[in-house]
Amino acid sequence: MKPLNFVALLLFFAGLVWVFTLSESAVRQIQKTFYSAISPIISKGGESEAFANDFVKEVEHSIDLEEKLKQATSERDRFRLIAARAWTLEAENNELRAALDFTKKTKFDVVPARVVRRQPQMWGKTIEINRGSEKGLVNSMCVLASNGGLVGRIQLAGNEVSSVLLITDEVSQVSARVEGSTEVGIIVGRRTTYGEAPRLRLRYISKNAILRKGMKVFTDGRGDLFPADIPIGTIEDFEVGAVDGEAEIIPSVDFTNLQTVFVIADSSGD
Repeated sequence: MKPLNFVALLLFFAGLVWVFTLSESAVRQIQKTFYSAISPIISKGGESEAFANDFVKEVEHSIDLEEKLKQATSERDRFRLIAARAWTLEAENNELRAALDFTKKTKFDVVPARVVRRQPQMWGKTIEINRGSEKGLVNSMCVLASNGGLVGRIQLAGNEVSSVLLITDEVSQVSARVEGSTEVGIIVGRRTTYGEAPRLRLRYISKNAILRKGMKVFTDGRGDLFPADIPIGTIEDFEVGAVDGEAEIIPSVDFTNLQTVFVIADSSGD
């Protein structure tokens, strides 16, 4: 094969590869240019000329539709961003309203704070809030949710950020009573995996206790760590052991969606 023919063959195959790797819109543009160029050469009134003209119009219409589709897609994405921002603002507004309402209704002097961090490996154990000693927070202060439920206590008060030990932690202990009975026990956390709704256990209660699902559990104020009558949760199940009984408790607080908390600065309630 002559060198010139070989080069021509290589160029031909290269052209084929180039054409087949182009996008559909690019191929149509090339076709449009080709038919536009040969239209004057084709005889007037011939079928070939009509085909070429129709194809050019089709390509132009396709390009126009593609541009309109891009604009519509861009507008859709913009409206989605606006809607997402609106939902975020609405959630923040509802949260602020709930916080303001709780601050007005509670009998305690509270410091509102936002949850700024919760580590997956410490799920159900601790959270960090954006308040610290600059707002008068000290260790062991009681922490509540916006519905008045017990969250935990300040474990380590920093200057601007504090760590809160949740009542769902296994090492946490809260003296508690069951409403409508004489039963008093200790609330401890139950180990859960990341993303799972935390549960509690009420231990050291009488094995002869008459407890029913849905009965409410409150702090009893013993030990002066937590004020009395703060909601902890409701009884889900009761198990009798060899010596005493234990109850599984559903917390009053939704720990998986905890956003705002309130630290009791003065537990006297005056």
